[in-house]
Amino acid sequence: MSWKRNVTCRLHGLRQQRAAWRAQRSSWREQKADWRERKRAGEEDALVQSGPPNGFALLPWLLMGLGAFSHLLQGKTPNPWIGGIGLFVFNSLYIGVAFRAFDKRARQSRATLVALLVMGALTVGLAAGYGGNWLMYFPLFGLAVGAVVRGRGLGPVALSLSALAGTVAGLREGWDGINIAYGTFLSTMVTAAILSLSEAVRDLRAAREELARRAVAEERLRFSRDLHDLLGHTLSLIVVKSEAARRLAPRSMDAALAQITDIESVGRQALTEIREAVTGYRDAALAAELDRARELLDAAGVEAVVRQSGPPLGPRSEALLGWVVREAATNVVRHARAGRCEIEVAATSEQTRLTITDDGRGVGSTTPGSGLKGLAERITAAGGALESGPEPRGGFRVTAVLPVAEDRDAGAGTHVTDAAPVRADAHEERVR
Repeated sequence: MSWKRNVTCRLHGLRQQRAAWRAQRSSWREQKADWRERKRAGEEDALVQSGPPNGFALLPWLLMGLGAFSHLLQGKTPNPWIGGIGLFVFNSLYIGVAFRAFDKRARQSRATLVALLVMGALTVGLAAGYGGNWLMYFPLFGLAVGAVVRGRGLGPVALSLSALAGTVAGLREGWDGINIAYGTFLSTMVTAAILSLSEAVRDLRAAREELARRAVAEERLRFSRDLHDLLGHTLSLIVVKSEAARRLAPRSMDAALAQITDIESVGRQALTEIREAVTGYRDAALAAELDRARELLDAAGVEAVVRQSGPPLGPRSEALLGWVVREAATNVVRHARAGRCEIEVAATSEQTRLTITDDGRGVGSTTPGSGLKGLAERITAAGGALESGPEPRGGFRVTAVLPVAEDRDAGAGTHVTDAAPVRADAHEERVR
């Protein structure tokens, strides 16, 4: 029963190889059709072929054995059955190796190595037994070897094969065997060089396409982060001011109209920021974001305290910390239910630390939202760190640390200015 099982496994493997070969052939046809379309359209990339697309490019070289086949048909070859069987087996193995040479895994398999060894034995036997045109199977065998063998082992293999071909041809044809040796060495090395180059070109093209896909993915991620931060902050501010206007309208129409005017201004500013985010030109300046955060917290009835000390920051640090301020302030209004929020920016000669704390209920400590995740990725990519979590005595803390940016203005001084705490004026009615 074991031999039946082995036969079944072998048939199953052959079916899988046949299906893989059909899929590969279909892929080759699609690539060829795409190349023709791009060439017809005049694209520059289409003019640079990536090399032979499959094993069919190596099949025309079988014509090198046409002389031996002609002698076999004319009856000029002794023991024609032996020569015919050898010719059939060699050509069959050559075709199989030619197609397996374009699949890296099949090329490095044991079956391909065995096929080359059998081809080598047949080549030596036929050339030594018949001579003449049968010696041309040495360069043909060199083509198969060059298509399969790559890397550092190619040189010794090519020299050994050429020496063997020269020895056998010299015993049969004398000094003419030098031509056979030279042709064998040339066919082996040139085939290996061309196929290696074409494979490298295909790998480079695939790498370029992968880089292009990654660039598109990064741009989509940037755009989604920007929209999340922009719309989250803006919509929260609009909701807070709308609630304030609704509550103030019955008692003071002027105060309600002031809130409505602020909503209009925020909406216009949001449109401008979204356009800038789409084009990728928006930089969140830290000072502007601190003012907006103070305005948002003030409108929500949260006491805002802002402290800033240290030398001026570079544009990159200001942009990153500005996004942190925007996201943290929005989370305080939307989730914390806090009465006080402190924002502190402390810059030194080595790093800049931004700390935002509130006295709310500490919501958000279990799983960071997409905004905090995106900010953490941005700051980590810049060499910094972002930590967030609840305070032991209640409330929530967000801490961002960035190294000193290299793009700091060259003329900026190192004087440290410690601004006094800024307290936002309380509204007549705090929005809960």
